[in-house]
Amino acid sequence: MGLLRTTMPAKLQLLAVLAFAVAMLFIENQIQRLEDSRSRLEQTIARHELAEVEQRHSEDTAGRDSLQQQQQQQQQQQPPPPVADKDDMVVIYNRVPKTASTSFTNIAYDLCGKNHFHVLHINTTKNNPVLSLQDQVRFVRNVTSWGAMKPGFYHGHVAYLDFSKYGVPKKPTYINVVRDPIERLVSYYYFLRFGDDYRPGLRRRKQGDKKTFDECVSSGGADCTPEKLWLQIPFFCGHHSECWNAGSRWALEQAKYNLINEYLLVGVTEELEDFVLILEAALPHFFKGAMELYKTGKKSHLRKTTEKKPPTKETTAKLQQSNIWKMENEFYEFALEQFQFVRAHAVREKDGELQVLPQGFFYEKIYPKVN
Repeated sequence: MGLLRTTMPAKLQLLAVLAFAVAMLFIENQIQRLEDSRSRLEQTIARHELAEVEQRHSEDTAGRDSLQQQQQQQQQQQPPPPVADKDDMVVIYNRVPKTASTSFTNIAYDLCGKNHFHVLHINTTKNNPVLSLQDQVRFVRNVTSWGAMKPGFYHGHVAYLDFSKYGVPKKPTYINVVRDPIERLVSYYYFLRFGDDYRPGLRRRKQGDKKTFDECVSSGGADCTPEKLWLQIPFFCGHHSECWNAGSRWALEQAKYNLINEYLLVGVTEELEDFVLILEAALPHFFKGAMELYKTGKKSHLRKTTEKKPPTKETTAKLQQSNIWKMENEFYEFALEQFQFVRAHAVREKDGELQVLPQGFFYEKIYPKVN
């Protein structure tokens, strides 16, 4: 190369250098153009990919929005599910003796054909309100799985039974009626001796015993002791052994708890018409037409115990000295107060008649808005 520079003229050397420089510039320019083209291609590909992502996101969002709108429209068009499906509902009336239970049950018998539900009487051996453990399991199984008897209205002199102990998915709806404890005992005392006007020809267990209730209390008879008052509390307390220990404070509190938490409605004999009115409004599938039957139906009027004589003040005062009466009366007043509270928020009096209040709530500010 050194020899070439020495032998090549100076002009030719200059031209060679210039040609080499031009060639290098051309190559660099082509490389730069290729780099620019590659960069523009990468940007184009990136924009295209971004557009695809945005389109898919838009389609997904639109799909979700459309699905949400459809669901909202369906929810608005369809009412919320009821407390219990009327076709699958079971009502249990574990009726306390001598609280107008037969009179009320006759209303259910009169309505079952018209309102399309079944009525079943729970007849226990020797009228024992406590079921054996195996019968508890059988009863729970029958009530929950006997589809042919749904909707069903079960009634009988049976103590409250907690269905949740047996792992069933749905519990029945409990209702009941209570009565002033002394009035209930007096009515039961004379009922065992003279019966009532419902089945006047039926011979009763104590028929022939002419002793009055006052005479029974005065002489310390077995049928009128304070322990005989202990009935409404254990009926609401249930199948725990402590429920049946007369004078148990635990049983009283458990009965109160169950009344509030496990019973749809508990009425009182002295205000049975109001109980029927509210029940018809709350459970029309069962009790639509109950008020009309109560007022006009022959079987639905209160039955009357024959030869019943009200106790004297002295007899009443003697019973009221016992702790058992005090507890039973406390439970009765608790039930009465709760029933009157429910009634005050369910009906109103107009022109001397009680009327059921219309629906008092509605929905508003429902979001998101449906176009």
